[in-house]
Amino acid sequence: MFIQKIAQLSLTLCLCSALTCVASDDKREAEFALDIEKNLTNGRIVWLQASNQNFLSLYTEVTSSTTEGIVILLHDMGGHPNQDKVIALLRNFFPEHHWSTLSIQMPLREEGAKMEDYYSLFPEAKERLFAAINFAKTQKAEKVVILGYGVGGLMATSALQEKSTNVNGLITISLPSSEIGEMYAHTLPFISTLTMPMLDVYGELDSPDVIYGAKERRTIGKIKSKYRQIKLDNEGHLYLNDSGLLVKRIYSWVNRTISNKSQEIPRICSSKD
Repeated sequence: MFIQKIAQLSLTLCLCSALTCVASDDKREAEFALDIEKNLTNGRIVWLQASNQNFLSLYTEVTSSTTEGIVILLHDMGGHPNQDKVIALLRNFFPEHHWSTLSIQMPLREEGAKMEDYYSLFPEAKERLFAAINFAKTQKAEKVVILGYGVGGLMATSALQEKSTNVNGLITISLPSSEIGEMYAHTLPFISTLTMPMLDVYGELDSPDVIYGAKERRTIGKIKSKYRQIKLDNEGHLYLNDSGLLVKRIYSWVNRTISNKSQEIPRICSSKD
């Protein structure tokens, strides 16, 4: 059954014109899927469908009897649903604190592609995100939070401004600048018309385009009560110094803003624990 699912990745169908839409690199997706299936130790594989193509997702349910909802995770460009270090850490952390996670494979370009090369994949990314939201609803999730890392955050803001969804909150980590002008990546209009709570996290030592975009968003977000921005000192795009702090700040915001609970300080286990 698993091999059959892998084979279906080659049946990619692009509904847009060749000038505006490029299909995901199904070979890279298949390679990631085989590697994840071989090494997965937590959660289970779920195959979802969008644009007549099956794509891999990792569903990790809560470890307790009570659940707040589902956090849908969107990895950075060139990554996968168990991408180290940010996505994998969050994917495994939330289920221990009353939130299931659904980490989904986003569309991929060829290895070495630049950020602007991914813009043509945004329509496909939108369909995948909506398929993930629909899955969350079939699991009777009372609340749904979208968390996008890097280009995954751009894909999320693009999709959520084009269609009304039952999403309770949005978190972006190291959201790149949208100054290039591509319509799919433009986040400032999204923030200016924000209707859901949004947490915007970036590192002090992040990439220049992330830092530049953060300043723009902070200016607009000041007048939005639902918007909050956090800068983590001494952190770059990969959050190698203290991922525990990243998780704590995100969890505290979710717990306080989405769950409407008083702040709790979780214990973050390192790889040595």
